[in-house]
Amino acid sequence: MRHRVSIQDLGILAAVLLVLGYVALEIDIFAHEGGVSPQEQKIELNEMLLLGAALAVGLLIFAIRRYNDQRREVARRTAAEQQARELAYQDPLTGLANRRQFDEALKTAVASPPAAGSSHAALLLDLNGFKKINDNYGHNIGDEVLTIVAHRLVRAVRDGDLVARLGGDEFAVLSLHLLGPEAAANIAMRVIQALNEMVATGVLLHQVDTAIGIALLPEDGGTCEEALRKADLALYRAKAERRSSFRFFEEEMDRYVRERERMERELRAAIAGDQVRPRFRPSVDLISGQVLGFEVVPSWKAADGEDVPPERFIPIAEETGLIHAMARRMLELSCAAARHWPKEVTLSVDLLPSQLGDRDLGAGILQVLKDADFAPYRLEMDVAESLIVHDLDAAKTALAPLRDAGVRIALDNFGTGYSNLYHIQEFGFDKVKIDRRFVEKMEQEDAAKVVRALAGLGHGLGLAVNADGIPQATGNSILLASGIREGQPSSSLATAEETLRFFDAASAKGDMRSFTG
Repeated sequence: MRHRVSIQDLGILAAVLLVLGYVALEIDIFAHEGGVSPQEQKIELNEMLLLGAALAVGLLIFAIRRYNDQRREVARRTAAEQQARELAYQDPLTGLANRRQFDEALKTAVASPPAAGSSHAALLLDLNGFKKINDNYGHNIGDEVLTIVAHRLVRAVRDGDLVARLGGDEFAVLSLHLLGPEAAANIAMRVIQALNEMVATGVLLHQVDTAIGIALLPEDGGTCEEALRKADLALYRAKAERRSSFRFFEEEMDRYVRERERMERELRAAIAGDQVRPRFRPSVDLISGQVLGFEVVPSWKAADGEDVPPERFIPIAEETGLIHAMARRMLELSCAAARHWPKEVTLSVDLLPSQLGDRDLGAGILQVLKDADFAPYRLEMDVAESLIVHDLDAAKTALAPLRDAGVRIALDNFGTGYSNLYHIQEFGFDKVKIDRRFVEKMEQEDAAKVVRALAGLGHGLGLAVNADGIPQATGNSILLASGIREGQPSSSLATAEETLRFFDAASAKGDMRSFTG
């Protein structure tokens, strides 16, 4: 385009000179005394000067235009380079620094140790519950929340501190020359306080909590990568508290994470090798001692022969997504065993939080029941009370196909999740299971009162009531006085083979009492 303009300008200038030359040749522009004959007509010196002046003016105009074009081009390139730098170092949504700028600033901080008694601090932040905002209200609302959060972060930190958005709902702060951990803690507390206020987007209000992990330099790392890794470990521990909190890196965290990584590798291998097997905890009639059903408890024996408690490996399975394959296999193996139990004996299975996100949960469970030829009415799904409180709609959606097929639904850990009558009535449970923490302390009057109150609430709603963690299968006068006739002993666990032997023996004797795993 620029070359075409230059050629056009030069063409116009040449045309003007040709016209002027022709006029000077054909017409005596400057009158002379006595005139000249036609034979003497030629371009005279004064006319040559005129043509030269016209040429000079034309070239001057051409040069001025070229200069202006060049100046505009330089300005355009400068703006483009500035925009490229902004795109390379700035988050386009929030206007904060991006990961690249943060990494470069952190490398500079690592290479410039603070004065004695001071520290640099790298803070990693993660917003709790932001995914739910995106899922419920859409990404436009989510982006607006992120922008508001970014502005609050900038106001909360010190002048000169670098605030960056690393991606998604992850942010970072780099604070230099702090007077020890207390100063870093003050920044973290100001950030938490800044985000405590509800975030308003139009008519909507959103609660945004944050978890913060802090690594100090040079104490926690001599490289950029090491500092970020340790801040991330601290963030992981802060997120586990499920509320706004901050944690400093500690060496124990490093050991914990390495142990967790080892256990994750072994758990993957165990699931792939079908080494995670179901064990069964009985539910019994507190008057007769008759076995009414069994609850599935996943069991895993590690390579060293040690039994790994479910509370250790199930959270890892949930975090890594292994829970879906493991839960399905547990149900397949349990149904295969339960097919041989008496028809009136039920099978109960825990529903875990991460399973609620599986849209095909209900259909998958029903398919397993169909393949195992196991009647849906014999299956009971135990839903923790905390799940109902935190996401009632998700739980209802996940379990609706099961309820329609005749599967029974029980509210587990009753008394611990702050549920109310609305939650219980809205969900339509068939049973409530009083949490073992109350049952195991029934000798204390306060705990006994809680058990009686929970039992009364369950009976008042027309629900069956089960007491988890009873010390013995029969003869518990406190529970019986409260109207509770069903309980689960805390210690009895059996393999599938042991349950089959029990029922074979019970059938021979005609007595289904006194089960011991």
